[in-house]
Amino acid sequence: MAELATLARPYAEALFKSSQSKGSDASAWLEQLAAIAANAQLLQFADNPKVTSSQVFDLVSGIVKGELPEAGRNFLRTVIDNGRLGVLPEIAQQYRALRNAVGGSSDATVFSAFPIEAAALAELGATLEKRFGRKLNLKVELEPALIGGIRVVVGDEVLDTSVRARLQQMRAALTA
Repeated sequence: MAELATLARPYAEALFKSSQSKGSDASAWLEQLAAIAANAQLLQFADNPKVTSSQVFDLVSGIVKGELPEAGRNFLRTVIDNGRLGVLPEIAQQYRALRNAVGGSSDATVFSAFPIEAAALAELGATLEKRFGRKLNLKVELEPALIGGIRVVVGDEVLDTSVRARLQQMRAALTA
C-alpha cells in the first residue's frame, strides 16, 4: 500500500540514521513494537477518542518483553502522538530493508510443507545464498498446501520447487 509506505518512510529513515550514529541496532525492540501494533484490538483502542496517548503508550510499553530502551520509548511516544501506531509494521519493514541494504543482505521467506531441521536449514541457506548471490536472512513458514518441496521468496524473486508447482506445470502441459 503506497500510502502506508509513504507515511512510514520518514520514520524508518530517521530511526535508521539515529541508530547508525549511536552505533546501536533498533531491530529487536522495533520488531516487538511492530508485532504489538499489528493487533486490531489495540488499534481500535488507540483510535478511541476517549483514550489519551499516554494511556496507549503505557499499554504498548507494558506489553513489550524486557525493558524498552530510551530511544525506543521516545520513538514510540512520537509515533503515538502523531497517530501513526498502525504504521509501525510498515516502519519496521522499511527499517529492515535499509539495514539489509547497508549490510548487503536480503530477507528470504522459505515456505515449506513440513518443518525444516536446523542443519538442513543451514545447508539450504548456503545453497540459496549462492543461487541469489547475496547473504540471506531466512524465515521459515509452514504451508501444507505445497504437498512437498519448498518455495523461496526473496524480494520480488520466487524459486518454487514444490510438488504443487510441479503438478500445476504438468496440468498446464497436458491441457495445452
